[in-house]
Amino acid sequence: MKFALAQINSTTSVSDNLEKVRTYAHEAAVAGARFIVFPEATMSAFGSGLRAIAEENSETWRTALQELAVDSGITVIVGEFATAADKVINLLAVYAPSGERRGYAKIHLYDAFGFKESDTVEAGEEPVVIDIDGEDIGLALCYDIRFPKLFAELSRRGARLALVAASWGAGPRKVEQWEILARARALDSNMFIAALGQADPEVTGVEVPKKGPTGVGHSLVSDPLGKVLVSLDGAERLEIVDLDLSAADSAAETVPVLANAKLGY
Repeated sequence: MKFALAQINSTTSVSDNLEKVRTYAHEAAVAGARFIVFPEATMSAFGSGLRAIAEENSETWRTALQELAVDSGITVIVGEFATAADKVINLLAVYAPSGERRGYAKIHLYDAFGFKESDTVEAGEEPVVIDIDGEDIGLALCYDIRFPKLFAELSRRGARLALVAASWGAGPRKVEQWEILARARALDSNMFIAALGQADPEVTGVEVPKKGPTGVGHSLVSDPLGKVLVSLDGAERLEIVDLDLSAADSAAETVPVLANAKLGY
């Protein structure tokens, strides 16, 4: 399974973000990737006015992403927002070359470290597994990575790879927590974990809103036994990853944590 991780910084300019998505998606297609993953909040960085941004831009954004997937011939997986009553829905949207679109709505909202995502975002309810080239792949967003049961459920639904798109908040030991959590979710779900975050604006120099989680970089891929296969720094970068997902089956035989679980734990 060959795919691309696009560690970027988004801003509050939807048009600028869209151009960056186009550039990276075409580069990934040339490199032979079957799909490309962009971070949470790629449509617009977290900050004030998300509902107005979503209301004004959702239709043109979705049309452009559908055209991009068709033209490039690869699946584009990207963080975006949709309107919901007086809030927004935080989505990881999947645009296929067939023209089909699916989405995962973030279940666990980031009400932590002094930030309260639930003030402006409506929570999702249902885990989502998608099919790309016959392979089941689980979807998750940022704060979800702290909840092992979600990843166990994705694995039980057939996923051997889970994609975590994030806009991780900076702070003391936050990079360390991100890396530990990605490896832990791989270990306790018998899956590969591709954890992709927004780049670190302190490194890239991209102007982002001062409040809210806007990225720390350090995206990584962990195998099902917790070995880090890919590790990035804080800069913007396109990383091509090629995995043999059969290793997840071997890990499940060696350490059958889900098969051995009792009472659903």
